[in-house]
Amino acid sequence: MARTLRRACVIVLDSVGMGEMPDAPRYGDTGADTLGHIAQAMGGLHVPTLEGLGLGNVTRPTPLAGVQRVAHPRGSYGKMSERADGKDTTTGHWEMAGYVVPRPFSYYPKGFPPEILDRWCAEIGVSGVLGNKPASGTEIITELGEEHERTGKPIVYTSADSVFQVAAHESVVPLEKLYDWCRKARKILDEHNVARVIARPFVGQKGKYTRTYNRHDYSLVPSQPTVLDHLKAAGLPVVGVGKIPDIYADRGITEKVHTEGNADGINRTVELLKTREDGLIFTNLVDFDMMYGHRRDPKGYHQALLDFDKGLPRILEALREGDLLMITADHGNDPTFPGSDHTREYAPLICFAPSRKEGSDLGVRGSFADLGETLREGFGLQEKLPVGQSFLAQVL
Repeated sequence: MARTLRRACVIVLDSVGMGEMPDAPRYGDTGADTLGHIAQAMGGLHVPTLEGLGLGNVTRPTPLAGVQRVAHPRGSYGKMSERADGKDTTTGHWEMAGYVVPRPFSYYPKGFPPEILDRWCAEIGVSGVLGNKPASGTEIITELGEEHERTGKPIVYTSADSVFQVAAHESVVPLEKLYDWCRKARKILDEHNVARVIARPFVGQKGKYTRTYNRHDYSLVPSQPTVLDHLKAAGLPVVGVGKIPDIYADRGITEKVHTEGNADGINRTVELLKTREDGLIFTNLVDFDMMYGHRRDPKGYHQALLDFDKGLPRILEALREGDLLMITADHGNDPTFPGSDHTREYAPLICFAPSRKEGSDLGVRGSFADLGETLREGFGLQEKLPVGQSFLAQVL
């Protein structure tokens, strides 16, 4: 198969959902609409770069307030359905790389049972934990941070995601010790089908605790190859920016780039586009989800969208002939919705190729895996992914 892409850049706007999927009621997410509700709450969304690429042209029940439909969009536009059950980071990212999770991960809405916690505490040498409940990460360190500093016990919590999260003050539990605790938890939780263990270090003092960008995710290993594995096997660079390497347990990654927030992620992506000549750059911008979605902060989320749109021209300018940019999301996290968890939504799909003067309507894709299959075809890899329909011809 002929190779038609020299480079591809995939940017995941973590949690920037495009409205409820038809099965949203199963998840208690009827009416969720991350982008739509932020636009409404803030009196309109002014994102001229995304608008010019076709964001306002994506089929929706109601238009995005402040985002116009354009007659001749520079990009191709649509939205993707998630085929797998779930609305978590791992499920979404794995599917966009061509692996549809066959069964839902394990969730613990009432906290983790003794068979997990007692074994873990024995292995790391602590007498017990604090928390052990679903919680917002910022709220639980406010609630339990002082007791943690006094006792040294780790703060354990979860969410609607399949996650085992461990929060610890960096002056009480050094980072390497916290990471070792999480590696031990990862081994225990493999057999319980928990998607991720997350180290959540924080600093500060009572009333002023803040989480740091020293978080680290320990993911289950995908049980079948993804398009990242195939690209790496073909000798192509696969650069994971932000938490991408963690999500895939480093599988299929040839280079890891740590980031500290969205602005840093954009800067690193631009640098890579200016210096790398080949392969895939795969970026996750986590602040949408971590800083604003879970904290139910539509104002902050809105500003993050504006900031991304202002930074996007730098990414577009760094693209060359033979490149393809794909902007999408892994799930929703509507900051106007009750609770503090992800929402079951479509993912937006905005693509730009310098070789094409005007984009096309990509419609409603049947799976996030369409993105992975497009990468597979574009880089000329022979074996089709198990699922997914390429839209390469429509974007090039």
